Amino acid sequence: MTMIQRYGAGPNQIDGMSGQALRETFMLEALFTAGEIAFAYTHVDRMIVGGAVPTETPLSFGAGDELGTEHFFTAREMGIANLGGAGWAEVDGTRHPLANRDVLYVGRGSRAVTLGSADPGRPARFYMNSVPAGADIPTRLIPRSEAKVVEMGDPARANVRSLAMYIHPEVAPSCLLLMGITDPAPGSVWNTMPPHLHERRMEAYCYFDLAAEHRVMHFMGRPDNTRHLVVADGDVVLSPAWSIHMGAGTGPYAFVWGMTGENQAYWDFTPVPVKELR
Repeated sequence: MTMIQRYGAGPNQIDGMSGQALRETFMLEALFTAGEIAFAYTHVDRMIVGGAVPTETPLSFGAGDELGTEHFFTAREMGIANLGGAGWAEVDGTRHPLANRDVLYVGRGSRAVTLGSADPGRPARFYMNSVPAGADIPTRLIPRSEAKVVEMGDPARANVRSLAMYIHPEVAPSCLLLMGITDPAPGSVWNTMPPHLHERRMEAYCYFDLAAEHRVMHFMGRPDNTRHLVVADGDVVLSPAWSIHMGAGTGPYAFVWGMTGENQAYWDFTPVPVKELR
C-alpha cells in the first residue's frame, strides 16, 4: 500500500499556477494500477482517496501507521465503489460480493479490509473515499439496485443526467460521508450544470467509463476566476469548498462523487448562473 499527500490550496493561489501545478494540487492520476492499492491523503477536509485493482492476489489494508492511529478505521469511515469486473470485499472476516457499481460502506472501528476479483482476467476496480467519523455505523453493502436515482437536466442544455445516491441519509446512513454515481444521458455532455458552490462541503470526482481517446474538461475555481483540468478515465479531481465544479466530456462518461463537511444536506448549495462565470 502506498499513501501520497495532497495539501490543497486557496483561491488566491491559483493565479500563479501552471496547468501542471493545478494538476499536481487538485488531481490524482494513476490510482488504478493492476495488482496494486494506492491512497492519497488529502488535506482537503482530510478525505483519503484510494484505488485498488486486485488480480491473482487479493489486496489488503487496515493498519493505521500512516494516520497516527492504531487502525485505518480507528476514527474513519469509508465508501468502496466497484467500477470494474465482479469482485468482493472482506471486512473483518465477512465477505461482501460487489458487482459493477455496487458500493460498500465500511464503518468506524473496522480492523481489516481485503479486496479481490472474481476473475483476474476482468479485475474489479475499487475506488475508495474515507473521511473522519465520530459515530459507529455498521458496515453495509448497497447494491446498485438499492441506490436512489434522481433524474436531472434538460436536453436543450445537453445536461440530462441520472444521479444515483448510495451513501446518503435517504439510502444508507453514515457519519459524514456522502457518495454516489452520476451518468450523463446519451447526447448530453455536461455534468453539474449549472455549476454551484457548497461552502460547507468539499467534493471529490472520479471520472470513469471514459474511452481512452476521450477526455472530460473539468472546470474549477471561483466563479469570477475559473480554471480547467483535462481529465482522463480513472482520474480524480479534488474540489475544495470554495471552488465551482462542472465538466463536459468529448464522449460518454460517468463519475463517482464523494463529499464530506459540516452536513449531509445534498441540496445545501448555492447555484452560480453561467452568465456570471469568468
